[in-house]
Amino acid sequence: MPRVKRGFKARRRRNKVLKLAKGFRGARGKLFRSATEAVDRALNYAFRDRRVKKRDFRALWIARINAASRDNGLSYSRLVHGLKMAEIGLDRKVLAQLAVTDPTGFSAVVERAKAHL
Repeated sequence: MPRVKRGFKARRRRNKVLKLAKGFRGARGKLFRSATEAVDRALNYAFRDRRVKKRDFRALWIARINAASRDNGLSYSRLVHGLKMAEIGLDRKVLAQLAVTDPTGFSAVVERAKAHL
């Protein structure tokens, strides 16, 4: 019985890893063992940071809304409470966009929220 050399399957597996490591510096983009470690770590970071990105953007939106609402004489938490009481269903992303691009429109939203406090 002939021996099994695993050529095709092994080469395909190695090439898949090396393709993912394309652009990595030095041995990490060329040598299979180094590339495997680098790719595993990179994929872990990518998985983690897809979730972290959501947190970071929410924090940015809240900072922008807080700054804009304080310019209109209301703190962030009181603004959010007022919006809930006024049954205005704008999310933080939209509120932040409004605060940056249309300050007068944002002021109108803040006034509606103030009226319901």
